[in-house]
Amino acid sequence: MACLEADGIVEEGRRGALPPGDEPLPPGPRLQHGRGAVSNPTGRYEPAQREAMDDGWGEPDELPPLRTEVLVDKARTVITRNASPDIPFDRSINPYRGCEHGCVYCFARPTHAYVGLSPGLDFESRLFAKPDAAVLLEKELSRPGYTPRTLAIGTNTDPYQPIERQYQLMRGILEVLGRMGHPVSIVTKSALVTRDIDLLAPMASQGLACVAISVTTLDGKLARTMEPRAAAPHRRLAAIRQLGEAGIPVSVMVAPIIPAINDSEIETILEKAHEAGAREAGYVLLRLPLEVRDLVTEWLVTHYPDKARHVLSLIRSMRGGKDYDARWNERMTGTGPYAALIARRFELAMQRIGYLKRHPRLRTDLFRGAPKAAEQLSLF
Repeated sequence: MACLEADGIVEEGRRGALPPGDEPLPPGPRLQHGRGAVSNPTGRYEPAQREAMDDGWGEPDELPPLRTEVLVDKARTVITRNASPDIPFDRSINPYRGCEHGCVYCFARPTHAYVGLSPGLDFESRLFAKPDAAVLLEKELSRPGYTPRTLAIGTNTDPYQPIERQYQLMRGILEVLGRMGHPVSIVTKSALVTRDIDLLAPMASQGLACVAISVTTLDGKLARTMEPRAAAPHRRLAAIRQLGEAGIPVSVMVAPIIPAINDSEIETILEKAHEAGAREAGYVLLRLPLEVRDLVTEWLVTHYPDKARHVLSLIRSMRGGKDYDARWNERMTGTGPYAALIARRFELAMQRIGYLKRHPRLRTDLFRGAPKAAEQLSLF
């Protein structure tokens, strides 16, 4: 099977770059059924780079089925800290590394290079689970001097991805948080979150929990190619409804917004989500850090060859002429006229539909940590 390099899509040494001028785009590589990434490029820290070569027979290779493999991550801690000034939390939990949802645009893909794997197909098929997550969490929350603040879950990889049905790490984490009165904010694009309504609803009634559902598109065909193993759009709307009816504050995240692919759906997504029960909303512009740029370019060439150049041109117009701009307070929303137009559309739609401008803060005063050293534990 000829790879992108052999077909001439390399420009100035950049994998996945489009050919210059008005040259026709060659067909993309053969796809793996049910996977988002088109290829499996070598991680950027590896000493050797793999390249697919055309063997000259003119026939595509038969690809073996790509099965999901789950490895154990023997983490010593489970809470990750950050000091980013443009996000509203300073700590998070990622029960899994990698994500089977296979969202081609996922900004977390480059993290797989840290463990010697590819940010491409490896990221969605070679996963890591932290089976001791709940135990480690309880130990960390019980340390003397721990100060509670909202724990964000789902900010890197989805905690309710398909393997959660088997491992149930999120359920264990929520049991610990509920028992200790610790606030939690969850982001997911999976309807599996409704499994834990029995834990989330009591926490929400005390001001300890909220959930955001990511709805990228209402087009089932687009969703299947862009995020192949995530819940279908109608199931996400149903999850919003179930969470709202259970008294759990729920918001909708239109993320990411990809110009000329799903930006036309902004208002419709906000309307449907509000009808289902979402009362807060937010959005994130498509981000293309490191390998994500090439993976998204390959995906565009394969699925939307007639739009690929236009989409990338619009992205660069919102990133100061570059594929990505990582500056604080601009990486999420971009700059320039097109980015301002998206921001204004989102703002006007929220006002017209009736979304809240900001949701109430979760409580931290109910936290029950480790007993003080002078306290004597009760026998009963």
